[in-house]
Amino acid sequence: MDAMYRRIEEALDTIRPYLEADGGNVDIVELTSDNVLKLELTGACKTCNMSHMTMKAGIEETIKRAVPEIKEIISVNQ
Repeated sequence: MDAMYRRIEEALDTIRPYLEADGGNVDIVELTSDNVLKLELTGACKTCNMSHMTMKAGIEETIKRAVPEIKEIISVNQ
């Protein structure tokens, strides 16, 4: 599970500069034993009206490409 967590963080690090440029970020809340990833958008991303699109089109796609074992990604903000 540690190796997968590290790969997720590496994937997130590739998109964090874009989130940070808009005053936001994303944090891992939990990676469950059945490979469900829970994320929380923080900062400006938490209240942005485009956060759903950011999560689906940007963050989910990036993680699923890097870590295909992830079965589902859930935003705890929404």
